[in-house]
Amino acid sequence: MPSTHDSVWMTPQTRAALEAELADLLTVPHAADAESRTDRVVDAWLARKHRVREIHELLSRAGHTRIPPDDGVAEPGMVLTVRFDDTGDTETFLLGTRGTTDDELEVYTVSSPLGSALIGATPGCQCSYRLPTGRSQRVTLLAAVPFGAHRPAGAASRTPV
Repeated sequence: MPSTHDSVWMTPQTRAALEAELADLLTVPHAADAESRTDRVVDAWLARKHRVREIHELLSRAGHTRIPPDDGVAEPGMVLTVRFDDTGDTETFLLGTRGTTDDELEVYTVSSPLGSALIGATPGCQCSYRLPTGRSQRVTLLAAVPFGAHRPAGAASRTPV
């Protein structure tokens, strides 16, 4: 079983969309495509093969395909709001995997310095992580809500894909 840092969180809708894309990519190409041996066809075939590998990798690592409970605990699938203690600036982002939602949120992975520092935190917890410069950055978790519940009431809802 993959560790928390190796697993990928995605919505059930994203998993279904990736599975449908994979099924489409794995269908046998038309005979006309198979007979044509131009560079363009070969490039398209290589791109298709690469995408199949990408999807296989994502799906094999998809240990979390559910919306997490609304318990305020920072975990994959939660939208986190943090305050950077040195400046007072705030940022809201999804703790997850890039490319696994169709949303305008910034995504931090659990293996990123900020993401790994926040795993398991609850609102009010102060955490610190190392910046690339070697300096330590302190943040306070202000909120942790499940993906989808982060949208303001009455906002146009987009179904995550």
